[in-house]
Formats: sequence, structure tokens, C-alpha cells
Amino acid sequence: MAKDKLMDFDKALELYEPVLGFEVHVELNTESKMFSSAANPANSANHAAGPNTLVAPVDMGLPGSLPTVNAEAIKYSISLGLALGCSIAPTSRFARKNYFYPDLGKNYQISQYDEPIAFEGSVDVELADGTIVTVPIERAHMEEDAGKLTHMGGATGRIQGAEYSLVDYNRAGVPLVEIVTKPIIGAEHRAPEIAKAYVQTIRDIVLSLGISEARMERGNLRCDANVSLRPRGQEKLGTRTETKNVNSMRSVERAVRYEIQRQAAILAAGGSITQETRHWHEDTGTTSPGRPKSDADDYRYFPEPDLLPVAPSLELIEELRAALPERPAERRRRLKSEWGFSDLEFQDVANGGLLAEVAATIAAGAAPAAARKWWTGEISRLANAQGREAADLISPADVAALQALIGAGTLTDKLARQVLEGVVAGEGTPQEVIDRRGLAVVSDDGALIAAIDEALASQPDVMQKIREGKVQAAGAVIGAVMKAMRGQADAARVRELILERAAQ
Repeated sequence: MAKDKLMDFDKALELYEPVLGFEVHVELNTESKMFSSAANPANSANHAAGPNTLVAPVDMGLPGSLPTVNAEAIKYSISLGLALGCSIAPTSRFARKNYFYPDLGKNYQISQYDEPIAFEGSVDVELADGTIVTVPIERAHMEEDAGKLTHMGGATGRIQGAEYSLVDYNRAGVPLVEIVTKPIIGAEHRAPEIAKAYVQTIRDIVLSLGISEARMERGNLRCDANVSLRPRGQEKLGTRTETKNVNSMRSVERAVRYEIQRQAAILAAGGSITQETRHWHEDTGTTSPGRPKSDADDYRYFPEPDLLPVAPSLELIEELRAALPERPAERRRRLKSEWGFSDLEFQDVANGGLLAEVAATIAAGAAPAAARKWWTGEISRLANAQGREAADLISPADVAALQALIGAGTLTDKLARQVLEGVVAGEGTPQEVIDRRGLAVVSDDGALIAAIDEALASQPDVMQKIREGKVQAAGAVIGAVMKAMRGQADAARVRELILERAAQ
């Protein structure tokens, strides 16, 4: 694959104005699928199910099978629409979106076209420096997900270079809400930052509503990023590309920046942009061509004949509106106050996209300062080293358990970091890693005294110095004991035992 030519980002912004648009797909965590009674793999209870085990005839597109609407998914969709500031349609209709793809059993997708359930909204997005950007929402519509292809025989697990692909229909029929923005104009140099912050805001909203687990690495939340450029002073929008299924906030930011630089280089050289989907490659930080992007007419939409229109009552809409949680900006201000964080401490959490993780860790029993320390410190360091999202490495419950083990004296900070590495490596829960690696703090005074005696034997003058009032001399013995016990001694208890020995 030929390497794309890129223009310097700042130069690109001198010549062209970027226009953004986003389509964010949110998998709903209902117990069953959108149009069948099959269990929903987007619900964590079913995530590890074997391929093609969570299916029903309608998901497979078998002849004679008929869809029925999941009422809970309708409620979730209305709640999300309200949280996005949208109007809720008094009636909305499902439609058939016709296209062929190997993991689409029916050869059409049940979606919504000209009658979405929610429309005309906006979301306030807060950037790192506190700037508020209002992103206009065109619509939020309900649909079903397609299945999943697993590409076999290649080096990367991607379609490029694969020898063949296997189809898993478990995901077919999973309830989705697709949130579509209007063109976002005026982003300028902050376009990549706005992209990341917008997806983070959507994730915060769906997590606060409790309608999705929003784990991007599992595909619970996926973003298609549309980017186009137009020459400065031109009114007509440029031709857009759509980078599909970007699965992390960091990648959304990088993909938008890359497309701006790639498109600018093409336009400056006198070329034209192809309207197409593009694939994002996390390993190389590049995009590559997918397929020519179809317009709505190409999908031959027509009303779904097997489903009645959705007509929620005003009472239901108002009931769901009254149950809405705080808006993300309001929630941030409240949490900052409750946690007692300084502006800088809270920005570290928010800018790292770790608000939900820190909140969940605190809810699981950790102190706010400890939760912040773990997520913005060691966990983020490991994530950066591996090119992954911090939230993908460890659960908030395990972080809280790790901190509780420190509080109980089972672990020192140093040992806890080793345990964290074991959890991230997939060795189990913190306690399982401790048991497997033998990392618990040695609390047996007998073992500690034996190690102290051995250290004193090689440093006979230390005890006399301590008795003469030079207590800091104990540090040399403590260091020797910690080394001998591979860091598994309780340094505070070792110090106490040394001072007790000196007082005899």
C-alpha cells in the first residue's frame, strides 16, 4: 500500500477550512436484541458467548421469520434523544436499508430513514481549557447492528492480507442508536481535539443514562468520522471521506488530523478527493480506502412492511425526561467539588477521558485521591506504552480492590504496581495475581527479625549509632531487609522492630 503524502497540519489550516461530521453508533445493553428474543451480546453477561450462539431466525434472515420491536430499546432511544437535546417524534417509522454485505443475513438492515425517533438537538462539548463548543445534532435514529467478520490468515487480523473470513451473527440484530451531527464548521485548528471531546461527551452521556456499557474496544460505541476541506473563502463544502468504526477517543483525534493532512496534500497538488469510506489503522496511524460512499438513494430505502410505526405517548416521554441525569458539564462541576480536586487534578482526569473510570473506582470503595492517582498515573503509563486506552486495561472494581489491599497492608505501593502489571497481562484479579506471584507483604515478625539480624550482622555499628540518637542510621538496615525480602517487607514494621531491638 503506497504511503499517503501529508501536508503540515498548520499549513493545511492556512489553505483550507475543515468541516467535520460524526456518526456515533451506540449499542444498547438491553437483555434481548432489537427485533428478536435472542440474548444481546452487547450486554456484558453475554459478551463471552461462542460464535453464532446468540441468534434467532430473524437475525439470520431466515425465510418466514418476522421482527418484533424491543420496547426497552425504544425507551433507551428516547432517553438518549432527550439527553441530546432533541425533539422526540410523535410517530417514527422503521425502514429497510438495502445493501449486501457478508454479515448482513437479510441483505437489508432495519433502520430509520426519513422518520427518525429523535431530531434537531445539540450537545455542549467542553475542551481541555474549558472552552465550550456546541455540536449540532441532526438526528438520532434506531437500527439493528450487522454481524461481525473475523479475518483469518493475515498477520494483523484485518481484512488486508487475510486469507478468508468467518461470519459471526451474534451481533446481528443488536439494538443501536446512531447519532448523526450536522456539519461542524469553525473547528479550525481544534478540529482533532473537538472530535475526541465530542466522542467522550457522548460516552459520558450514555454511561450516565445506563443504556450502554460504551466500551469502545468491544464496539459498544463506535465513531465514523467525516472530514472535508474547502478552500478559504469558498462557500461550497468539499467532498468528504468517512473513516469507519474508529474505536478509541485517541484514534478519533488522530484520524481527523490525518485526514486533514492527507486531503490537503491532494488538493494542493491539484487532485480531487474521492467520496469514500476509509479504514483506520491504529498501528500505523493512517487511513486506507474502503469502498465508494453511497448516498441515501443508493440504499433504496422503503418503509419496513412488517413493523408498525413507533408512537410513544406524551406521558412516557415526560416520564423519561424527568428521569434524565445531569448534563455532562454540570456533572463535572459537581464531581470536582465532591472529590475535592484542584482544577489541575480534575483536568488530568477529564482530559484523559477517565472521568467514568475514576467515578466507578470511587463508587467501588476507593478514595478519590487514590482513584485519580492510579488512573492518571501508572495505568495511563501502561496504556501509553501499549498504544491502548487506559479503560481497556483494567476494571474500576479491580483498581478499587488493589487500593484496598494497600490499605489492608497486604501490598506496598511497589508491590501493587507489580500486581497491576499482572492484572493487565490477563493473570486474573489482584488477589489471584498476588497468590500466583507470591507478592503479599511479609507480616510475620519472626521472618522480619531474622532478616534484620542478618542485616545487622553485616553492619554491627548501626545499632550503636541508633542508641546514640542517630535514628536515621536505621535506614541502611531497612534497605538491606527490603532487598533481601524482594520488597515484600513492611518497611514501617521493620523500622519499629529495629528501634525495639535498639531499646533493649
